[in-house]
Amino acid sequence: MNQLTLIPAHKITERLRFENTWWLTKHIASFYWSMRRRLYFDLFFPYVEETQVRRAVVLMGPRRVGKTVMLFHSIERLLELGVEPQKIFFIGMDNPVYVNLGLEDLLDLCKLSLGLESLSGCYVFFDEIQYLKDWERHLKVLVDTYPGTKFVASGSAAAALKWHSTESGAGRFTDFMLPPLTFQEFIHLKEMNHLIKDPQASYGGIPPAYKFTHDIKSLNQEFQQYLNFGGYPEVVLSEKIRNDMGRYIKSDIVDKVLLRDLPSLYGIRDVQELNRFFTYIAYNTANEFSYETMSKQSGIQKETLKRYLEYLEAAFLIKVLNKVDLNAKRLKRVTSFKVYLTNPSLRTALFSPVGEADEEMGNMVETALVSQWMHREKLNLAYAHWKEGRSEGEVDMVVVDDARFKPLWAAEIKWSNRYTVHTKELKSLLQFCTQHQLSRALVTTVDQTLTKSIDGVSISFMPAAVYAYNIGNATLRMKYDKDSEVL
Repeated sequence: MNQLTLIPAHKITERLRFENTWWLTKHIASFYWSMRRRLYFDLFFPYVEETQVRRAVVLMGPRRVGKTVMLFHSIERLLELGVEPQKIFFIGMDNPVYVNLGLEDLLDLCKLSLGLESLSGCYVFFDEIQYLKDWERHLKVLVDTYPGTKFVASGSAAAALKWHSTESGAGRFTDFMLPPLTFQEFIHLKEMNHLIKDPQASYGGIPPAYKFTHDIKSLNQEFQQYLNFGGYPEVVLSEKIRNDMGRYIKSDIVDKVLLRDLPSLYGIRDVQELNRFFTYIAYNTANEFSYETMSKQSGIQKETLKRYLEYLEAAFLIKVLNKVDLNAKRLKRVTSFKVYLTNPSLRTALFSPVGEADEEMGNMVETALVSQWMHREKLNLAYAHWKEGRSEGEVDMVVVDDARFKPLWAAEIKWSNRYTVHTKELKSLLQFCTQHQLSRALVTTVDQTLTKSIDGVSISFMPAAVYAYNIGNATLRMKYDKDSEVL
């Protein structure tokens, strides 16, 4: 036992018994089993269940997206499958009572609590493992030392987890990314699936692979709720938290990442400057930036800005989209780029909810749709912007095959129905499609669904809410079926 701890062993074992209620009751606490499982659970649990391969599972993701709940749901499933309750350990590493204790010390205390002689056949869950210094080295030792034990860890400090797990845990860790809620999961958690239907034939000329709605007004109401409050399961399920969104998200997510996690990981001294910078980005989510204008407007030096952007992206707070030109080529020198919050409800937490008719609604919708695509890890998402002679244009979203400089598809994100009539205003999208012989493209609307052939390009007009749902649905289907269908 580590001699540095000042807390008696029996007090620590009392805490372990408190955290592991199933040792006595054979059930997880009602607070956890009453919550609906995320749609990502059935993708995650097979990694927990796999015991033939000697690897620990590392569950990564932003704060408050449901990692701890998913660990408890995994414990619940193990109990349902007949695993002995005394062979499942849960240890919350963020609890100060465990300070100065190594992972092996904690395992010894678990064995002491239960009178176990061996850990063979046990499942050990370490929550918020980043609170242990050099956690990846300790965890790797456990994986090598206890071949008959399954280790599962979770953590929020994304950058440290990502880098350390790939460098130090090579061959011993399996990473699983749990992103913020998709709109599909939001509908699932709220038990509003009746708003979605599977068409038997094409709908408005759009292929039947897409799911649609018979009640776009109600779906749009839910979509607006999602934009303002939908990134986090607890917010979705608690009216009390929604009514105090600013304090909940800002103090428990933004401040802990900006004022604690990132400074401790990267040695940032001016945390207030980082905080101001993030607030500036959040207010301008979905806008195009350049280092020059960003530096001028924020008063922060360019090199510092570059580092801050890297840190915020590593912490899952933002996503930077790079630019391609009309020929779908990336510029050798990055001069401008777009920055998006990883989910739009972060903006609500810092400022105020956005209404359907508010000017900011367009940027919030674009942020939401980009955030749905973030769940595709290998997708090369970008935006197009060019100025060649008198020709200037922009396309909100393109996916490019880098090897061939060939776009796979293009989309314009609008919160308006006007483009279904004023199709000439889509000239940038049409020019891009013609340049690359794309036969079809997509434009989002408020509530209109139809297809039009314009200058030889089939344009599918689809409500933004319906498109958001379909991205999440197709991504999950792809992860289950390994079918990389593009929407």
